[in-house]
Amino acid sequence: MISAALVISIVLVLGVIFVNGWTDAPNAIATVVSTRCLSPRAAVILAVVFNTLGAGFMTLINAKVAFTISNMVRFDGASSDDAPLIVLAASLFAIVIWATAAWYFGIPTSESHALIAGITGGAIALGNGFGAINGQEWSKVLIGLGVSSVLGFGSGFLIARLVMFLFRNARRSFTERFFTRGQIFAASGMAFMHGAQDGQKFMGVFMLALFLNGAASRNADGSFAIHGWLIILCSLVMGLGTSAGGYRIIKAVGMDMVKLERYQGFVADFAAAGCLLASSLTGIPVSTTHTKTTAIMGVGSARRISSVNWKVVKDMVLAWVLTFPGCGLIGYLMAKLCLLIF
Repeated sequence: MISAALVISIVLVLGVIFVNGWTDAPNAIATVVSTRCLSPRAAVILAVVFNTLGAGFMTLINAKVAFTISNMVRFDGASSDDAPLIVLAASLFAIVIWATAAWYFGIPTSESHALIAGITGGAIALGNGFGAINGQEWSKVLIGLGVSSVLGFGSGFLIARLVMFLFRNARRSFTERFFTRGQIFAASGMAFMHGAQDGQKFMGVFMLALFLNGAASRNADGSFAIHGWLIILCSLVMGLGTSAGGYRIIKAVGMDMVKLERYQGFVADFAAAGCLLASSLTGIPVSTTHTKTTAIMGVGSARRISSVNWKVVKDMVLAWVLTFPGCGLIGYLMAKLCLLIF
């Protein structure tokens, strides 16, 4: 039997996917807009197409990220059958609140970490406390936090230096044409990998909601079989969210932090997409926001440290640091409130 809690949970999962496409996917296309390789409209269309392709293709060949997300916490020990779904719904609502507030202030927070923190806060509120956390899967999140930041900055810095060396004697007109085409290609790859990473995370939560209602079962290894209809649904909702825009995020990431030239935009997208590919294949859920923004920092620093607006960076880092405790606390309080009401 389909419960009201399941319907609300599914609606909120789709809402979070929409918000992710609206507030997080613009990171993928920020550089290609800021360097004027594509207009905002063309870049959004590109992001919609390749986010959808990435979410579908990567899930078909490797669903490890979805497995990690769906197994981070336990929702057992509840006082009623509907309690786990109520808590999950409350956690998702907390994520929407956090993401919308960040979008309003133009701060590119990580929707991935908001998702992880919100669900964890809700699971803790259900009754098992910190015993609800699966330390083995949660450790992958912490590894991903470090990997996405270090690899993003390091690969952006090193590849930028390599490109500067290889093209040091090239004519300006040639490099402008070359990196215009190159950046469109790299931005497509970045949007593809955003869909591959974030699409899987939300598919994992979607399947978790079905499982808690008894409408889905786990495989022997604890994973879920993700069906084609779910891939299409999540991909289209994320694409719809992206089409809603997100120019504030584009401005903060692609314009305010570093004034990028076209070769720098190409390097940032190329480096970030490569890091996301490696993380997806190994099942580590990383933040596309962290990866992309640290890659831009690395690219800017390769030219000179002062070319990076470190005040903007400081604001971003503060938002990242606050995401885990802030969204986790909101998820916990929302879950407690909803358990009292329902």
